[in-house]
Amino acid sequence: MSNTKITAAITAVGGYVPEDKLTNFDLEKMVDTNDEWIRTRTGISERRILKGEGLATSDMVVPAVRQLCEKRGISPEEIDCLIVGTVTPDMVFPSTANIACDKLGAKNAWGFDVSAACSGFLYSLTQGAALIESGRYKKVVVCGADKMSAIVDYSDRATCIIFGDGAGAVLLEPSEDGSGIQDSILKSDGSGCQFLHMKAGGSKKPATIETVMAREHFAYQEGQAVFKFAVKGMADVSAELLERNSLTGEDIAWLVPHQANLRIIDATANRMGLPKEKVMINIQKYGNTTAGTIPLCLWEWESQLKKGDNIVLAAFGGGFTWGSTLVKWAY
Repeated sequence: MSNTKITAAITAVGGYVPEDKLTNFDLEKMVDTNDEWIRTRTGISERRILKGEGLATSDMVVPAVRQLCEKRGISPEEIDCLIVGTVTPDMVFPSTANIACDKLGAKNAWGFDVSAACSGFLYSLTQGAALIESGRYKKVVVCGADKMSAIVDYSDRATCIIFGDGAGAVLLEPSEDGSGIQDSILKSDGSGCQFLHMKAGGSKKPATIETVMAREHFAYQEGQAVFKFAVKGMADVSAELLERNSLTGEDIAWLVPHQANLRIIDATANRMGLPKEKVMINIQKYGNTTAGTIPLCLWEWESQLKKGDNIVLAAFGGGFTWGSTLVKWAY
């Protein structure tokens, strides 16, 4: 019996974005804003929107996971567990993971959703890694997916310019060569709830005619307050992660930041001493897909990642949740 430590290695990545684009010029026709204003403040030019009767978050999870299975040469029936980070589940229950497993034919998987807003993928990844490290499971799929267009108020110019729809997924498998998830620092502070939340639709304020008329079933954000917390939170935790693992910016091949705002991304990279060339940025194309941003970056940059690369994943999300994860790339 070897005493080699089991780590959870990422062995495949899949992604999905809907075909329909919503550009800044489209938004100019909907709310009082303009392309230049949006680009200079957020870095976003367009975002993808999932259109079609009855289509939900699970309909983005499924193609992302299917692609990942094809790349790895496995059947969905080999998946042991599916974890979906999302704040836009298909329904309050059953979980999106439950529904997605059925659509995928992942008959042998159990699964659940993780609600941590924009940190949903990181929270889910740490959870998935723990299941692999326990030795009990061999193939755990972690997905970040959100259909933000379902909870965005397209008459609110402060929030509607930010969000898009999309999903990304990674496959975790046991490794004994030391690659994979190395360390995570995850944080939460519920006192941030007042600055970023959805007012109605939960058990505190169930849906009524009044809540619908008052437009309380949409994401609400106090931009300035969130921006200040996010810059500090994401930068601090990423710096702390490097320090804890005796690394500097020079040891890091890539920063994979949550795509919320270009200025938050820049602040985090600066704090870590990383040049622009080492930062994955696709916010201009997809906007903020909430739990989807980090895995969608990994999906797009997959061909540039090399075995042994140290990469740092960092996020900050609503209410508040934040964190940073160190990964040694496995292939």
